[in-house]
Amino acid sequence: MTVQDVIDQLNELAPLAYAEDFDNVGLLVGDKKQTITGILVTLDTLEAVVDEAIEQGCNMIVSFHPIIFKGLKNLTGKTYVERVVIKAIQHNIAIFSIHTALDNAFKGVNSIICDQLNLENKKILIPQSGTIKKLQTYVPTNHAEALRQALFTAGAGNIGNYESCSFSSKGEGTYKGNEASNPTIGKKGVLHTEAETSVAVTFKKHLESKILKALFKAHPYEEVAYEITTLENTNQHIGMGMIGELKDAMDEKECLAFIKQKMNTDCIRHSKLRNKPIKTIAVLGGSGSFAIGAAKASKADLLVTADLKYHDFFSAEDSIVLADIGHYESEQFTKSFLTDYLSKKITSFAVVLSKTNTNPVKYL
Repeated sequence: MTVQDVIDQLNELAPLAYAEDFDNVGLLVGDKKQTITGILVTLDTLEAVVDEAIEQGCNMIVSFHPIIFKGLKNLTGKTYVERVVIKAIQHNIAIFSIHTALDNAFKGVNSIICDQLNLENKKILIPQSGTIKKLQTYVPTNHAEALRQALFTAGAGNIGNYESCSFSSKGEGTYKGNEASNPTIGKKGVLHTEAETSVAVTFKKHLESKILKALFKAHPYEEVAYEITTLENTNQHIGMGMIGELKDAMDEKECLAFIKQKMNTDCIRHSKLRNKPIKTIAVLGGSGSFAIGAAKASKADLLVTADLKYHDFFSAEDSIVLADIGHYESEQFTKSFLTDYLSKKITSFAVVLSKTNTNPVKYL
């Protein structure tokens, strides 16, 4: 198994196409063709983590956070980032980061938090825009069914809880090939009219190359007429944050104590309590001040997130309780989740959970 094979497995869970534009996800160090001897899964790639990979015989590190975030102008070892990259290269260790691709995945970071808090009826808090595309093509009517099935097999036509969704309409298509053409139906240089069916399907944007490959393979024409458009429809399975419900409402202080225990955190910074029960909880792992408005609009009683600044707490405006549990604490269960996922997918070598605590924040 190669580095690319592992990346393909991770792309099934959290396609990199849905990572945020500001992020630096994917293979950061190494050769995608390199054969894997073992994988070490971590939240952050520090020097100690690279040393751990060497000790464990792992030549690939799957990290949640990217070690390279901003551009590197040189590699002299003067910063911890440069030292990590140098050591990884010296020992032929590939480094892959999944970060906001997993943040935006339905079964990703925020789903993990919801599960830790036993939340029910989970749904995306801030759906990502531009994730759904539409293909419309025109095919001879007697080939329409075969083409539809090929597109469905490639992943097109899935809408929410439904699959094999399409729309077709019949009409007439015309074309005339030039001297260099080789028409499947009709003759070159002669205007031809064909009974055709227009087939329309939607698909997730990361499947575009796969959908087009299926289209060209299944379509009988030498030149395939098709249109792809990006839709503004909301995709409820891709996006930042989640919102869910407790089975039974809790008193605010009881709820904060419950969160503290479930999320294994030493401290929770929170806004003013409202003296109202907590039932609906929004979550966003990592820095989540940008989600305050969405959490309030969704009528959440409480938002669990991290990295809130002093003035962010004013934004609660007595309509929600804001709970900052710490950045590391909000994402700490991610590496166990990724280890379990990869272990089930890959059995030919060890997938090792890093024992290094990479939390840079300490509490007195």
